[in-house]
Amino acid sequence: MKIIDIIGSSTPSLSFEVFPPKTSDTFDTVKEAIEKIAILKPSFMSVTYGAGGGTSEFTVSLAKDIQDNFGVTPLAHLTCINSTKEDIQNRLIALKEAGIENILALRGDITPENRDKIKFDYRHANELVEQIRAFGGFCIGGACYPEGHPESPSQAEDIKSLKSKVDAGCQFLTTQMFFDNNILYNYMYKIREAGITVPIVAGVMPVTNVNQIKRICSLSGTYLPQRFKAIVDRYASNPNAMCQAGIAYATEQIIDLYANGINAVHVYSMNKPYVALKIQENISEIIK
Repeated sequence: MKIIDIIGSSTPSLSFEVFPPKTSDTFDTVKEAIEKIAILKPSFMSVTYGAGGGTSEFTVSLAKDIQDNFGVTPLAHLTCINSTKEDIQNRLIALKEAGIENILALRGDITPENRDKIKFDYRHANELVEQIRAFGGFCIGGACYPEGHPESPSQAEDIKSLKSKVDAGCQFLTTQMFFDNNILYNYMYKIREAGITVPIVAGVMPVTNVNQIKRICSLSGTYLPQRFKAIVDRYASNPNAMCQAGIAYATEQIIDLYANGINAVHVYSMNKPYVALKIQENISEIIK
């Protein structure tokens, strides 16, 4: 099933992101965790993709497993920053042969580890979107950043780049995580004003340990509301309490999003079946 048809419904959708293992020796453990999330029958599941295609084989096989064995629609991530046009064409062929119909098209992060290896056949995600659209047969999604892309000089420039990605063929957008819903509501007003009318999937991350916070802040500089900081300050030293509080905070975010007309929510589950289960249980009547 195409993602655009799932999120285009008036019924609230709840989906989860999972990620493949970095090495083959942990594949079975990761696969088991992902399958436990698939058993929950979310609206769809996205499977991430390592920069430069390092986990591309795992991405395809896990997406196929989710679809064929659990009946859950997969959304395969595809990044292009360290790939040639031929690399991407071969990956599109592999995805098509696996029966995958949905791709989240991403440029990918430029990190200290890959900076010197980058081939730069692609400089922006819209170039990848154009190639996927020309290949045909896929529903294409993209990423957007309610607080602005870290590399963009301004939010206005970032929205201009986003418009070019949508014009290239992007059919829906999934947001970077945020912890204050008002940031998303303000952002949506701006992108709609800029003529971006495709559906928006709100990305929410339940923060269940303090290390997640440190990583989030170092990578993206995401704004943390004072009431969220208070939760971290109070429960950081108690892992079980932090997990429970993080799930509760994310649940409150999701309920508010649904109540304000954002019908598609994507949870960054970090391959944690317990987190996915508790979120789903907390809103079971809302998403019926």
